[in-house]
Amino acid sequence: MRNTSIAIAVLSAAALGLAGCDVEKTAEGNIEAPKYEVTKKQDGEVKLPEYNVRTPDVNVTSKERQVTVPNVDVDVNKRQETVKVPDIDVKPAPNADDQRSMGNR
Repeated sequence: MRNTSIAIAVLSAAALGLAGCDVEKTAEGNIEAPKYEVTKKQDGEVKLPEYNVRTPDVNVTSKERQVTVPNVDVDVNKRQETVKVPDIDVKPAPNADDQRSMGNR
């Protein structure tokens, strides 16, 4: 139960950090597009580029760590307690040049 509460608190804090922007509109915008007359001279063909995308390997686990937590009694004493905290391991995707040089070994 405590681990779930801590995980929810961490995720909530992260979400608030992302949504904590203050945006204020300072001026009105306006666009008047110019008008053109266009004549087609030839048919065209569109071929979009292709990409190979290598994404990073992300592994999210949890580890036990000693943290100081307040004692919720009338006393102001603090005690050490072991809780699970998020542990994120990100391994960036290799560059295409790196992969080519590894294949030539």
